[in-house]
Order: sequence, then C-alpha cells, then structure tokens
Amino acid sequence: MADNQIQDASSLAEHRYTFILDDVLEQGSVTIRSLSERLGVSRETIRRDISELAGQNRLKQIRGGAISMTQSEPDFVKRQAVNAEGKKAIGFLAASLVPDGASVIIDSGTTTQAVARALAARSNLKVFTNDITICLQLGRINGNAVTLLGGQLQSHEDSVVGWDAVNSLSNYCADFAFVGAGAISSEPSLFDFSRDASELRGRMLDAAKTRVLVADHSKFGYTASHRVSGFHKITHIITDRRPVQEMDDVLSSCQLELLVVEKPVT
Repeated sequence: MADNQIQDASSLAEHRYTFILDDVLEQGSVTIRSLSERLGVSRETIRRDISELAGQNRLKQIRGGAISMTQSEPDFVKRQAVNAEGKKAIGFLAASLVPDGASVIIDSGTTTQAVARALAARSNLKVFTNDITICLQLGRINGNAVTLLGGQLQSHEDSVVGWDAVNSLSNYCADFAFVGAGAISSEPSLFDFSRDASELRGRMLDAAKTRVLVADHSKFGYTASHRVSGFHKITHIITDRRPVQEMDDVLSSCQLELLVVEKPVT
C-alpha cells in the first residue's frame, strides 16, 4: 500500500475513533450496529475499532458495543427528576393491568416506584419487592400483604440486592412482575449496570406469569455492562414514547405487547 493510502486509512480510523469516543462520552454506551450505520462502514470495522480503543483503555468493550470506562447508573435523586410525568403515565398504565387481589413482584427504581404509587388504589395485593420505598408505599394499606426481599442494602438507593434477594424469589410465583431497565439494546436485550441488579431482575422475570418491562424512551437503543437474562419471557413493554422505527420493528417481531403512553397523566 502506498504511503498516501496508509495515511488516508489512518486518518479515517482516527476520525472513527474520535466519533466513537465522543458518542461514548455523551451517551455512556454505543452499539456496533448503530455506529456501523452512522459511519457507513462494516460492523467488523467498528468491532476492530472498539477493540483497539479498549486496548488503549479508552473505553470498555462489551458484547455488541462498548461503554465508558466510568459508566455507572446515575444517582437516584437525579433519576427521580428526569421525565417524572412520563414515568407517572407509565405507572398508571402498568397499574391498569392489575386487579384487586393479585400477587405482584415489583423491582426497585424510579419508574417502578411510579407503578407502586398507582397501585395504591388497589386492595388485597400480595407484593414482593426489593425496594424499601415501595414496601412503605403499599404496606399497611387496603389489606395488602407486602414482603420485603432479603439482601444487602445498596449504598446509593433504598433497595436491596445480592444472593439472598435472588434466592428468596425461588419461593414465590406471582401473577405479575414489573421490572425496570438500565438500557434496552436494539438486538433486543435488557441490560443493567451491575451483576447483582441484572441477576435479580432476571429472577423476577422467571417468577411471574405476566412479565412487564417498564421503561421510558431514554432507555432504548443503548447497552450497559451486564445483560439481564430472559428478555424473550417479557410479555409487555410499557413506555412513554414509541421507539425509533428500527427499534419498533425489532420489538414488533417479538412475542410481546408494546404499550405506549402518548400523553402524560396530569
């Protein structure tokens, strides 16, 4: 290859590296599919670029993409303030699926707390949750029976995770499970930011008959560090805005019902 061709190839690679790193810095994660389409190169080229950048410790390579070196879930208080009306609307629609007297597993998180607030109108529920706030929201009212799963208290929010929480779910079978999302990739797959959280959410999906993923529109099209098993078991996804066409088409091919709240609840 001539010197000028080598220089051109090197310049193009550096352009892609900059594009990828800027994307990771802004979004926290990127997918090979998205980068390939936006940069107009093959997925194998993007895979090599990510591998090179990972070797330079400039990002972390994961299956299907990459994440930033410092990626972690945003602070809980900050997450509460983001899209509060959208999460409220998701909560009301999710709660509309649940009749009085049902048994419900509820994951921790800001969107699932919106589900719990909407469920306060129901009575005689059997609730299993790892979220202390949800336990207090639904406990001691309307004849509900609420079980707080055992486990280790998280340092950044009022919930528990760990093997004790995961193992205790093997004792239960609920009518519904409502789980949140760290990220939802276009494969599609469900992701979270820690192994403990991903394992617990996977077990929650296993332990219910109707499995509902509640996530606002900001979670679509991204990945995180840990994959949650059992995406194929999800029966419903409830969100506040229809995903982009490519993601919408992928979800339409799955055996699940996508429910979109077009207008926030006031």
